[in-house]
Formats: sequence, C-alpha cells, structure tokens
Amino acid sequence: MATTYDKCPFVETGSDSSLCFSGWDTIAAKILSSMRTAGSVICVECYPGTLDEEIIAALERRLKPALVVRALDAYRTKTDLQSMFAQDLTDDPVFGRMNEARIEDFFNPALREDLADRLTRAAGLILVVGTGASLLAPRPACMIYADMARWEIQLRQRKNLVGSVGLDNLSDRPGEKYKRAFFLDWRAADRHKQEVLPQCDYVLDTNAQNSPKMIAKDVFFSALEHTVQRPFRLVPFFDPGPWGGQWMRQKFDLPQDEPNYAWCFDCVPEENSLVLGFGHLRFETPAQNLVLFEPIRLMGKRVFEHFGHDFPIRFDLLDTMGGGNLSLQVHPVTEYIRTHFGMSYTQDESYYLLDAGPDAAVYLGTKTEVVPREMESDLRRAQEGGFLFPAEKYVNRIPARKHDHFLIPAGTLHCSGADSMVLEISATPYIFTFKLWDWGRLGLDGRPRPIHIDHGIKNIQWNRNTGWVTKQLVNQVEVLQEEDGWREERTGLHVAEFIETRRHWFRQRVEHDTSGTVHVLNLVEGSGVCVESPENRFAPFAVHYAETFVVPAAVGPYTITPIAECELCATIRANVRPALT
Repeated sequence: MATTYDKCPFVETGSDSSLCFSGWDTIAAKILSSMRTAGSVICVECYPGTLDEEIIAALERRLKPALVVRALDAYRTKTDLQSMFAQDLTDDPVFGRMNEARIEDFFNPALREDLADRLTRAAGLILVVGTGASLLAPRPACMIYADMARWEIQLRQRKNLVGSVGLDNLSDRPGEKYKRAFFLDWRAADRHKQEVLPQCDYVLDTNAQNSPKMIAKDVFFSALEHTVQRPFRLVPFFDPGPWGGQWMRQKFDLPQDEPNYAWCFDCVPEENSLVLGFGHLRFETPAQNLVLFEPIRLMGKRVFEHFGHDFPIRFDLLDTMGGGNLSLQVHPVTEYIRTHFGMSYTQDESYYLLDAGPDAAVYLGTKTEVVPREMESDLRRAQEGGFLFPAEKYVNRIPARKHDHFLIPAGTLHCSGADSMVLEISATPYIFTFKLWDWGRLGLDGRPRPIHIDHGIKNIQWNRNTGWVTKQLVNQVEVLQEEDGWREERTGLHVAEFIETRRHWFRQRVEHDTSGTVHVLNLVEGSGVCVESPENRFAPFAVHYAETFVVPAAVGPYTITPIAECELCATIRANVRPALT
C-alpha cells in the first residue's frame, strides 16, 4: 500500500507570522526594541547542544555589546566535572544512573561569584550566553531561552559540532557524548528549564543552523496550551542501523543517501520535535516542552501523579524488511532497574506487525528445555568470537504475520526477526536494553556494538518458556464490542504491563473518549482517517496510514472516520491502564 505519510507535520496555532521573528536581523532588532532598561544585560540561556558561538557571533555583530560573557568561563574544570559525576555516569559504555544533578553543580562557586560581580560593575550593553547564563545574570533587561530538540543535538554530536557541558570533548565517540548528555546534561538542563523559561521574555528556536526563529514567551505558552487541546503529531525522524530494512524508504519516500532505515521515532517526546505554525513560518520546539509545561492537560492528572514529567508511552517503527534480525535482548525487571539505574519503572513493550514477509518471525521467550547455565556459556563463547550463538536452540522462533501482536513484558527474551515491519508500543524508560547477541555483526561505525550479558542473564525470566509464551504473549485478542461496521478488541499488553492497547476495525465513524488520560494511536490499516470533535472543539484532523498521533487527555470525546467511504480501517490505541492510576 502506498502512503501519503506526512514527514513534516505541524500544529497550526491560529496566529499569523507577525508573532514569529525570523532571522538574526529581525531577532536582534526585536531584542533591542523590547529592552526593559537601557544599557543593561541581555541574557541568552542555552539548552546543551545549542551552538553558543553562533549566537554570540550573530548578536555581537548586530548589538555591539560592550562586554560578552560566556557561562562556560565560570564552570568547574574538566577534571573536577569528570570526578564529580563519575559515580552516576559509571564506566559502562552505555548505562549510567539517573540522578538529581542541577546546572548549578557545573559552576565553580568562586568563578561564578566573580563573573556575577563583574556584570554588576560593567557599563553599557552586556551579553551573557550559555548553559547556566541565567545564574550569572538573574535579573537581565531581556532574557531569551535558546532551545533545541534532542534529535538535532544527536546529529550535531555525530558531526563533532557539540560536546558535553563543561568538557572539551568534540572528538569523543558520539555514543560517549550521548551517554553523558542522556544521564547528566539533559536531566540537569530540563530541571533548569522548568525554572528559567517561564521567566524569559522570548524563546529561540535554534534547530536549524543560522536560521533562528523567536517568539515571545507568552506566545510560546499559548501555543502549547493550544496544542494539548487537540490531536497532534510529532515530527518523525529516521535513522539507519545494522539490521535496517527498506520498507520505510519505499512507503514513506525517504532519501536514498542512507544504506537503510532501521528506526522511525514518531512519538518519543523526549527526542522528537513539535512544530508550531505561525502563518507561513514554522517554529520548532522540543516536544518534551509539552510534558514539562502542560503535563496535566497532555497526560491527565492521574498519569501525571504517577509518572511526573515522563511521558509514559512510546510508539516507534522498526524496519527489518530486506534487513536482518534485531539484537537478541531483554529489558530489566522493575526492581533491577530501580536498584541499578535509579528508574522507578521499566520498558514493558510489544511488537505489532504492520507488515510481514513470508519468512517473518519474532524470537520470544526461552524454549522449555533450556538449561540457563548452558545458554549463558554459549552467549559468552559467542561474545569472545569464533562461535555463532545458536539462537534457535534456546529461543522460541514464532512465525509472524501482518496484524499479529506480540507482548513483551520486561524480563522476556526477545527480538524481531528479518522481513518484519514492527510498530513497537512500549513504556518509555529511556535506553535500558540489555543486548545478549548481535548475530556476529558490527555497527554501522565498523565497531562491535556493546553487549551486556551480565545484566541480561540476571533479568531473563526463565519460566517464560514455550508454553507460557504461546498462551500469554501471542495474539491475546479479546473482542469487547461489535456492531455493524466496527469492532473493538483488546490486544494487550500483558497484565503485568501498565499499558493497555485496543484495536478498532471500522468502515464507519467510531467514538472514543480519553476519559482524562492521554491516548496514543497509529493507523495500522486504511489509507486515511479523519479525527473530529463531536463538540467542534478542534478542527478536523487528518491521519494517514502508519502515522502515529497523540490525543491529549484534555480532548475528551472524539471520533475517527474513514476518509474513503466504506474502506476498512484499523487503529491501535494505547493508554495507561486505569487500575494503575
């Protein structure tokens, strides 16, 4: 099926382009015209990954400040920073511990005090820029928050354009920079953002180099409030991988300059962008800002009270059509992730088959006769090299067909096989996946991918064997309602998982209601549907095949109708189980 998959979705705010300032000339002029006091401080607080030097060069040329101060000049030394956070970052190449670090912790108290004192004594226009700039200039004449989505930061890490906060490490491996950002820089920056951004005058979009956009703080918060009262999509991003396939390239008309496309992340607010439309202009902001600043209208009060500023549901696509098997892996059980990594919940998940080739299969659970110590011994032999782990001796290989649904509670050994197009529906506990076997291949960088046998073996639930998996985890479909033209089914997830999924098959309008909790959906069958409010609370919203969309808790009742008359359509919908919250 060909698709009209929209790779550049945006939310139309209803405001015209006059509220969005585009380009450094316009932005600089707006800053000067809105200064609360003459001859004072302009502070640009930056999210880690923002190119401070681009901002400084652009504003210095146009504003001619008498003094430019960089926040990094007041940081602790590289040695001190590495020592201070070593315990939380650990020496593991992938995993660290969640922590309570704050941006203040990166500063040398004496240097910070000296710079702040220098600002109070300086005359003329002063420009202060960087991560933590607001700590040096807490009462500026104008404060701007320079923001950026994490996917763009990762791309800049790969190009050696950005490093870690306080470290001169541009040339470090991207994985090392990502790990430090993930466990340290971004956590501290999000805490700081929640305090600082509401005090700012403007929010700056720095996602496109040398092409900034700026909107007033009040306009920004109004746009977020507008967004969480209607269905919306995040901007998807696509990434190649050692097992990646060709289905998405063909279906979504993706560029030819990558060898494959392994992942599509289309509902991961921590990493995806949200694009806001102001007339002909587009303002890009991290989707995580909805979670930080509109959590109750987005997720619902009960979900927010349980998960805080973590969006608990993740949808992404895994393409192995014409590719290879995913790594054989297991996710930590809840007690293990809490004890070892400081997380309160883990990655329960499922595989929903959007499409499947004739030989498609899912590896799921151990075989009944497996002896754990023998399997562990073979995994370690394979890791040492010269021996291929005999996966099918130990792991159930279950044939997979389009619209099959495989449930994967944490602790279950699993991976998708080749020739599958998987919609992965999961919890969002970040990156805690223990790879046990990667089929003897290298990553796209030509290096072995990290394997975590020690962690993995401790988390495999050995009683999830052939009989248990077949009865508990494969196509657990329960018909809930059925009328002429539509049917509602519960398809999972497993009772041990906090996410519930429901599938609707329909040829006519189907009624839904958020009932005070966020819904995440994907159109898994049909060319397109229209999402509408029976009370006309939002404009009709079009969704195409394979697109993921979010219906915020604040929406309440909504309907979904096939765009093509009488076409058979299906959605898969995920929400947090009411019993949990």
